Amino acid sequence: MKILVINAGSSSMKYQLIDMSDESVLAKGNCERIGVDGHFKHKTGDGREYEKDVVMNNHTEAFVQIKNILIDEKYGVIKSLSEVSAIGHRIVQGGSLFSESTIINEDVIKGIESLIPLAPLHNAAHVQGIRACIEVFGSDVPEVAVFDTAFHSTMPQKAFMYPVPYEYYEKYGVRRYGFHGTSHRYVSHRCAELMGKDIKDLKIITCHLGNGSSITAIDKGKVIDTSMGLTPLDGIMMGTRTGSLDPSVVTFIAEKEHLSPSEMDTILNKKSGFLGISGVSSDDRDVSAAADDGNERAKLAIDILEYEILKYIGSYMAVLGGADAIVFTAGIGENQKSHRENVCKNLAYMGVKIDTEANEKTIHGKEGKISAPDSSVDVFVIPTNEELVIARDTMMLTK
Repeated sequence: MKILVINAGSSSMKYQLIDMSDESVLAKGNCERIGVDGHFKHKTGDGREYEKDVVMNNHTEAFVQIKNILIDEKYGVIKSLSEVSAIGHRIVQGGSLFSESTIINEDVIKGIESLIPLAPLHNAAHVQGIRACIEVFGSDVPEVAVFDTAFHSTMPQKAFMYPVPYEYYEKYGVRRYGFHGTSHRYVSHRCAELMGKDIKDLKIITCHLGNGSSITAIDKGKVIDTSMGLTPLDGIMMGTRTGSLDPSVVTFIAEKEHLSPSEMDTILNKKSGFLGISGVSSDDRDVSAAADDGNERAKLAIDILEYEILKYIGSYMAVLGGADAIVFTAGIGENQKSHRENVCKNLAYMGVKIDTEANEKTIHGKEGKISAPDSSVDVFVIPTNEELVIARDTMMLTK
């Protein structure tokens, strides 16, 4: 069974074709700058690469590029589109409507559309991707929606409610939803496998650290709290996002600078975080390099990030009543060994001990345990694989 996994953005469409017989990636690629000038990249599992500038005015035209390359004589990996058994879509916001993956029909599409106010760029793009997929592949190919928020739907009300007037929850769904759920779900279950234990017997803190970051507390396989909130702006500092801050900071700056809500939103989401503090870049690699060269603002940005990660882990240790494991994943979590070491050194009072040599080696896609044998909490680096989770759910619902 071959599953096509789609992650549609407002101007992009990433894809992977996965052979579920051995869960191997047959091909993957990205349609970039849709509706602008267009760029298409494709790579097969055996190393063949194709890249070109091509105008894609909308998501349907992007799907045509994907369809054509998959069956191309030189760069294709299947002989016919009939080999694609089903299609799985990553959907960022499922709100309170969707607590698990589901087969897509018109009602589901309308449900995703109704949640656009909670994730304007993401959900609108996902709907475009779904409709474009139906137009290109036809309605006979089953499609499945896998929601980033679904894994977090087990949070108790005391964790997801905001202390604003209750009517805003009833009228507009204002609450904590959490994001990166597919990633947190994958790495937590993989952690249990590596420990040789049932996830129902474990307390795990998962740290998805990238340009967007979130930290999640998982008890017996269920989320009890997570750092992102109504939107992906909440939580720890990120590439260009503030993370959590006093709401009065928003109104204070807006008033002083005479900014509209939209302009303030741009500052909070696109001009803050690493970029805003360091003045160097939104990319952790660039900021870390600048810090190593003596840039004090870059060093401050790194210090803030590590401090905030530490605070969330500490608070989740408290709500979990201790933890059996801590997992680092995503671009920063998988590759920035110094961040992992600095955070864990500050958890020594909880018995966390890092194996420095293992930590040094566990980068660039490597998976492994980086805690010392006598550490009271196991610490792992686990490369995330959201596409595989989407493919697995799609196969389960359509086979």
